Amino acid sequence: MKRREFTQLSAATALAAGTAGGLLVQPALAQGGPIEGRQYQRLANKVPGGPAGKIEVIEFFWYGCPHCYVFEPTIEAWAKQLPADVVYRKVHVAFRENVKIHQRLFFTLEAMGKEAQVRPAIFNAIHRGGQSLTDPKAMAAFLAPLGVDSAKFLELYNSFTVQTKCQQAAKLQDTYNIDGVPTVAVGGRFLTSPSMAGFGLRVSEEELGQRAIAVANFLIEQSRKG
Repeated sequence: MKRREFTQLSAATALAAGTAGGLLVQPALAQGGPIEGRQYQRLANKVPGGPAGKIEVIEFFWYGCPHCYVFEPTIEAWAKQLPADVVYRKVHVAFRENVKIHQRLFFTLEAMGKEAQVRPAIFNAIHRGGQSLTDPKAMAAFLAPLGVDSAKFLELYNSFTVQTKCQQAAKLQDTYNIDGVPTVAVGGRFLTSPSMAGFGLRVSEEELGQRAIAVANFLIEQSRKG
C-alpha cells in the first residue's frame, strides 16, 4: 500500500484479505536473479544501525494495511528460519493520524512484551471483524481477554517511553524513504516488497509475498558480500 493510498482506506473499512499458507516454497525469479530498480531498490546511502556483525532485516508495516495482513504469515514463517547472522524486526509506520494511533498501539504492546502474541488477533479484528481499534480504551477492552493488563496498557500508551519509540520509528521510516507497506529493508541498503518483487506480473498476493521473500534472501546474500 502506497503512502498516497492511506487517504483512501481506513482500518475500519479495509477489505478482508485471505491469509497465505505453506509459504516456504519460493517461486523462481527471472533468469539471472532479481533486477535492481525492479524487484528491489538500492539506497543511495547505507542506513547505520543493527547489531554489530549482523544483517538487519526490517519489515515496515501497518496493522490496518490489507496487503500487510496477507504478507504476515509469509514473512513470519520465514523469520523463524533465518540464519544466525540475520536479525529481524518489525517497525510500524505512521503515515497519517489513524495509522499513528496504531503505531502507538504497536509500541505499547512491544513495551509490554505482548505484541507478537496478540498481533494475529489485532490483524483479524481489523480485517475480519471490522474493528477500527483507534480508541485506547477500546483497545484495552479488546486486549484484556488476551492477557494484556488494561491499567498497565493505558499507562504505557501515554508514556514518554512509547512516545519516544514512535518518534524513532517515524525518523527511521523517513530515513529509509518508505512510501508504502509492506516494505522489507535488508542490511541497511536494500528495499523490496511484494509489489516490487512481482514487477510486471499478474499473480496472487500470496505469490507476491513469496517472491518478496525470495528477493530478500538474495539481498541477504548481497549484504554478506559487503
